[in-house]
Amino acid sequence: MNPHPMQHPKLILASQSKTRMRLLQQAGIQFIAQSSQVDEDQLKSENTDLSQLLMAKLLANAKALSLSGSNPNHYVLGADQTLSCDDTYFSKPRNKADAREQLQYLKGKTHQLHSAITVVQNERVLFTHVDIAKMTMRNFSESFLETYLNTVDPDVLNSVGCYHYEGQGIQLFEKVEGDYFTILGLSLLPLLAFLRQTGMTTA
Repeated sequence: MNPHPMQHPKLILASQSKTRMRLLQQAGIQFIAQSSQVDEDQLKSENTDLSQLLMAKLLANAKALSLSGSNPNHYVLGADQTLSCDDTYFSKPRNKADAREQLQYLKGKTHQLHSAITVVQNERVLFTHVDIAKMTMRNFSESFLETYLNTVDPDVLNSVGCYHYEGQGIQLFEKVEGDYFTILGLSLLPLLAFLRQTGMTTA
């Protein structure tokens, strides 16, 4: 008898994102959340030639791989988003002032939200999915912007787009083309299909 049987694989989310954790919980997926060991700013500075879609994929891969070596046999899920508008790229705001400046720039324009997820096991990429949502913000007033920022702070700092889309952030938009879960940062349907193939959830 093997005194050290291989533990049944678990799903590890390489993120402390409340939104991603909530989506997995609501879908009935058991998982463990751990912070990834990735310096996003350094990775971005070293890969300035990449498109924003490929950058999202690179970041998702890096996050999953950063935890895979220390979690042998388990599935590690990495996810990331990037945002571009008029050839301008955005990162998560550092504070409310950054968020205000970014939303003022995006107001009345259509931007692209690039979302990527990756699943890694034993430092090998098993699954990757990338998607794009096109988001058109309305010409909201300055008073609305101030009320919005005061209402959703500090949650607004957790989104590269500065919007709490599942809440009052929906009021920022006049048109959206894209999958709801992709916009929230976790393309859930493709992920669930993969997890069913692995036996992690009921087929």
